[in-house]
Amino acid sequence: MISTADILTARILVVDDQKANVLLLEGMLRVAGYTSVESTTDPHQVCELHRRHRYALILLDLQMPGIDGFQVMEGLKEIEDGGYLPVLVITAQPSHKLRALEAGAKDFVSKPFDMAELRARVHNILEVRLLHLATRKYSQALEETVRELEASRELIRLKTLQEQARNQRELDLAQETQNSLLPRFLPQFENFRIHAFNSPTRYVGGDFYDFLHLSSGRSIGVLADVSGKGIPAALLSSMVLGALNMELYSGTEPHQALNRVNRLLYEKSLPFQFVTLFLFVLNPDGMGMFISAGHNPTYLFRGATGEIETLTSSAGILGMFDVASYQPESFRLGEKDILVIYSDGLTDAQNPLEEMFGDERLLAIIRQHGPSGSQAIEQELLKAIQEFTDGTPQTDDVTFVVIENVRAHGAANPAPQMAAIARP
Repeated sequence: MISTADILTARILVVDDQKANVLLLEGMLRVAGYTSVESTTDPHQVCELHRRHRYALILLDLQMPGIDGFQVMEGLKEIEDGGYLPVLVITAQPSHKLRALEAGAKDFVSKPFDMAELRARVHNILEVRLLHLATRKYSQALEETVRELEASRELIRLKTLQEQARNQRELDLAQETQNSLLPRFLPQFENFRIHAFNSPTRYVGGDFYDFLHLSSGRSIGVLADVSGKGIPAALLSSMVLGALNMELYSGTEPHQALNRVNRLLYEKSLPFQFVTLFLFVLNPDGMGMFISAGHNPTYLFRGATGEIETLTSSAGILGMFDVASYQPESFRLGEKDILVIYSDGLTDAQNPLEEMFGDERLLAIIRQHGPSGSQAIEQELLKAIQEFTDGTPQTDDVTFVVIENVRAHGAANPAPQMAAIARP
């Protein structure tokens, strides 16, 4: 998690050929609380200084004699792995702003300087940069673990029974590690009962869900489906879960958090990797909002009428477009209403005849057992999937979450409960 202290102690380099501008920027940054600010008036020194110190942010003037800011950025690209430039350009020319962003700069600040604008832009870039570095470090560690596990799996066939048992234990540990990304117990938020199930197709999978209760009284839940299978999908799901939790725990509004996670995925994931996701926010009175990022339909059973509504959105999947924007839509989970969220591995589950479970079977279970409550839906859905697949190996992770509003209006608050997660 990136803290305020991490941001304020990050190394910053100010580059401007005018000494007065350097002194002004240094002073503004130090007044804002930044403690590690360096500077240079010689643009030829920037690349060597960054190679030695790896600054978290470089404030770079574009118009300098001898070598301009655009040439400096070209040199920085040769130093930064993946071409990510932690550069905030300084310019008085409006025409230079778009060109600077196209050259790799992450943002710009205009001359003359505005203190509030400078503080906001510097803080935002440093937060993203430090998150980028932390995520890359975490991903590298996971990738190294994956390489070791895959190498071990290849050796199983050739080794003795004792060695096979040892490697099996390593694979079991990988599965336990993946399971640890999911909440071990589900907190039953005020007025709501939650059930969840996850069954990965391999030792580790790409689906995940998580829940968060805010001090404001709002409850947040999310179910995501990462493209691909096995360890590659697990790596990506770990990155998404970590980044999303970091944003939500820091108080970022859900739609803004998804905008940032989308940008991170666009920059860091492979071209064929993406994530679909359904996120909801509920107030204790049942009023809420949801965001569906390219996810399959979510079903809302109305306890009062027995009708089933469909929650969908035109928002795109995460990680495909850097300019995507995710906006919430409102809904209400009234008394005895039940929300059913699932990954497409549920409806795409196949039986021995290669027939799919399908939406109609799912809707029939919700319609028939919804009046009996969320626990009845969960139990009947698990039973139906087991009987339908009849032991057939599946090609996608099966995950679902069921939420019910169990509090009558005006009733006393229920005692806190903890519900165990259903797993195969």
